Amino acid sequence: MIDFKEVLFLCVVTLANIMEGITGFAGTMLAMPLSMILLGVQPAKSILNIVAIIVSSLIFFSTYKDINKKELFKIVVFMVIGMGGGIYLFSVFPASGLAKIYGVLIILISLKGLFIKKEFRLSNVALTFVVLIAGIIHGMFLSGGALLIIYAVSVLKDKYTIRATLAPVWMILNSYILLQDLYVGNITPQVSRLIIYSIIPLLLAVALGNYLHKKMNQKFFIKLTYFLLIISGITLLF
Repeated sequence: MIDFKEVLFLCVVTLANIMEGITGFAGTMLAMPLSMILLGVQPAKSILNIVAIIVSSLIFFSTYKDINKKELFKIVVFMVIGMGGGIYLFSVFPASGLAKIYGVLIILISLKGLFIKKEFRLSNVALTFVVLIAGIIHGMFLSGGALLIIYAVSVLKDKYTIRATLAPVWMILNSYILLQDLYVGNITPQVSRLIIYSIIPLLLAVALGNYLHKKMNQKFFIKLTYFLLIISGITLLF
């Protein structure tokens, strides 16, 4: 029997992945804060990881012709290195403390996206460092996309290439995290049940997100995503 908190969780996941379909990033980052409150840190992380694999796979199969293979390889290598550190930090530090740090990070990134329009030109070394930090954040909270987009915009530039190249990044990295979750027993009956319940809403969310990506003003939806991220980040501070 599904309870009220789980219904709210499914609504959060559906709305977040409509935004993922539109922008190509921020779906997990948008869903994670409220999901952590509704389900707890580890169940939320395990479920949203599998959700991200499903969503990124759907995007990948419809956009694979636009992938920049050279940059895909580079991103995956450096993010895997960073993820090792992120997974370690998640295992040794209290989840409540990390959640507050995560909330502050979400708010800062969102404020930058909303109000700082100037694009900073970063060196190749600095951009590589950004990818490493994105890997650390992804290892902890599956939310490296907000930092990785800094690299993607600087290097890939075209929105179709960005969206297409990031999809297999999440497929590969989140599959690694899924294997780890299976190994340590994080895929509980609750996790499996909510994944099954979320499949149809996810398919609808991705279809709607893809449609809106092609038909509507993307800048408006990016601003809306950042605004919702600020609200989500604030909820983690209390």
